Amino acid sequence: AGSREPGAGSREPGAGSREPGAGSREPGAGSREPTFGLSPEWLLADGTPFVDGLVLSHPEQLDRLCRVCPEAEKAAVLAGDPCFDRMLAARPYRERFRRALGVRSGQRLVVLNSTWNPEGLFGTGGDADLVPSLLPRLAAELPADDYRLAAVLHPNIWYGHGPGQIRAWLDRARRSGLTLIDPVHSWRQALLAADAVLGDFGAVSYYAAALGTPVLLAAAGENRLDPEAPLATFVRDAPRLDPHGLLRDQLTELLARHRPLAGPAEFTTSAPGASAELLRRHFYTLLDLPEPPTPALLEPLPLPPYTPPRRTAPLDVRTRPVRRTGAKRGSGAAAEVVIERSTGHPYDAVGEAHRAVHEDTRDPGDLATADVIWRDGPPDDPRLGGPAAWTAEILRRYPHCSLAAYVTGPDHCTVRTREHGAFRLSAGPGADADPAAYASALHAWLARGGEVPASGTTLRVHTAGDVHPVDVHPADA
Repeated sequence: AGSREPGAGSREPGAGSREPGAGSREPGAGSREPTFGLSPEWLLADGTPFVDGLVLSHPEQLDRLCRVCPEAEKAAVLAGDPCFDRMLAARPYRERFRRALGVRSGQRLVVLNSTWNPEGLFGTGGDADLVPSLLPRLAAELPADDYRLAAVLHPNIWYGHGPGQIRAWLDRARRSGLTLIDPVHSWRQALLAADAVLGDFGAVSYYAAALGTPVLLAAAGENRLDPEAPLATFVRDAPRLDPHGLLRDQLTELLARHRPLAGPAEFTTSAPGASAELLRRHFYTLLDLPEPPTPALLEPLPLPPYTPPRRTAPLDVRTRPVRRTGAKRGSGAAAEVVIERSTGHPYDAVGEAHRAVHEDTRDPGDLATADVIWRDGPPDDPRLGGPAAWTAEILRRYPHCSLAAYVTGPDHCTVRTREHGAFRLSAGPGADADPAAYASALHAWLARGGEVPASGTTLRVHTAGDVHPVDVHPADA
């Protein structure tokens, strides 16, 4: 019942005509090879079907089956798609899935995905330089507070290379904020949470398009597809990534011009919401038993664990002040700062620059030149001595550092500056950004002559297309 999910199937993980569109040719095969999972080589033993039931999700697959392998028609069963049905049922919980991934207000979640074919995205897509150059550029060109990055890799990629090798290959991207999604239990939730998908011709891209999510293809693999399959039509119609163009501009255009393609939604399943009933009916028919009187139901998608981005690579921060008419410097009136953070130097970045570095950066030399150093953890962590002790220690240890920030939760932190003392920063009503961004904004405002009165002030942080009011109070108040 679950063979549509990556990694499932009775022959090989991901194999068989249960793949959305049933249009892939055998991995590694040429264009004249049989269609993967929908041909005599995959379905017959001694000229007869070796299965009692060949489950298909759409009559289109049955029509092609009758043309290429009529001997298997008697085993075919139209029973919808349980994987897609679980996603449809979980759609109301999209915001919960986004919060589980630490997606902030105004952020866009971009999910990268790759099938296990050598011409898939992670297989370099036929371009040996694509993935090694794409991941650092995504981190550099997409502001950290505007975009959240996650990756779904087919289970065969994990099993073929091993988790340790995958994490080693993607270490730089992970330190820049990329999260690797569990390829069995959490990929559907990530897909529901996504604002855009950057992928290839695999099932995950097709599912995303069926859900109406914008898809940008970085690896098309046309020669791996049955030209008659809906999957091939999708690949021909979907927008393509220009690996030499500005990534931020391409994603902005993708989201602005997106119009859902009709094909994926139509051909993923011909019985939306009914797969459990159809499959159970078939199973009990094979067993020659009466069906239970209770409804046939699928297991709901679970809420994944909270997995916010962990950025330990140095961040280049650009800031510029915004001053309202009539506001006076140092008056305690609301201060405003526009901030943009990224791992690298975006081509169009403007404003005053400083460097913010997580204490767990890979290169200790990064800390010696950092203007802002931060870390995150519980306020009562005995190993660190608490926010007051840790921030004081950082300023003593790193003379170049101007501000140390201890992030104690998703909406607050404690900071210590060399010239102005310690402050507590808390998200005000409607604020929802990374507290480390609040700390960098405060550093920039104070560096321009701002002051925090004893009664505190409100710092308005402009990022991710929104304004986030942050309450700033002296730590000893």
